[in-house]
Amino acid sequence: MKFAKIFLMIACVGLVPIALGYGLMPAKTMKMMFGLEVEAPNGVHIFRAVMGLYLALVCFWFMGVKNKKFTRPAVYSLIVFMFGLAAGRLLSILVDGIPHWLLSLYMILEIGFGLVGLQVLKALDKEEE
Repeated sequence: MKFAKIFLMIACVGLVPIALGYGLMPAKTMKMMFGLEVEAPNGVHIFRAVMGLYLALVCFWFMGVKNKKFTRPAVYSLIVFMFGLAAGRLLSILVDGIPHWLLSLYMILEIGFGLVGLQVLKALDKEEE
């Protein structure tokens, strides 16, 4: 259980700055980081919605750190989140080509977190035996 809580906390700490980077000031951060123009209200709206999704999941994962009954569901949601992001990025690479190096790094980290999450679930199963 301790490893699961550490794993969830690492994900929380790592994703908060990413979420804020996407949504706090998307017109500035997206241009600075990726050369992406996000000026129209619809573009800003989409990035802020993504930020909200990331932060909502971070809150749920933090609940898994603080409350044992939420730990396993939090790990499951983290796995689905990470593999879902990685799958979308992989599809984009296949269809659109190679993105900025940082986005490629995100995909590698997402796959890694998904795989570690699967190991965390196995460890939780062993603890319950």
